[in-house]
Amino acid sequence: MLIALLLVLVTIDWATGWAAAWLRGELRSRTGFLGILRKVAMFTVVAIAHLIDTVLGDLHIFRDAVVFFYLANELLSVIENMGKIGVPMPDFLRNAVQIFQSKSNPTENVQLISKEQPELIKSEKEREESSESAPPDNRSA
Repeated sequence: MLIALLLVLVTIDWATGWAAAWLRGELRSRTGFLGILRKVAMFTVVAIAHLIDTVLGDLHIFRDAVVFFYLANELLSVIENMGKIGVPMPDFLRNAVQIFQSKSNPTENVQLISKEQPELIKSEKEREESSESAPPDNRSA
């Protein structure tokens, strides 16, 4: 039942993500293809967790933990997509999505002190800051 629910949420997430990208004019085939690859990889991780559970005695501990993680992730993604589409969202749901995003993206995590951040994060921040201070490119597309 959990895997069926995950499949439903993955499908809804894909559909709402597609709709949000289309409405915002951000629909790109490469981005969509990478999203589908991530979904396939997600189900691969679920399958691996299921195999581990089978070896350990068919208790479904690892599989269920992995499925619950992905269920929460997909639900937050659906909520985020609905907000991008323009569906009104209660403040507590919008705040939950913002908290999740800030925790999952170390460049936006205010709890990390810049000295303690990995060198890769520091170099990404420096590139972003330099590109923001650079004059705009006036070439036409």
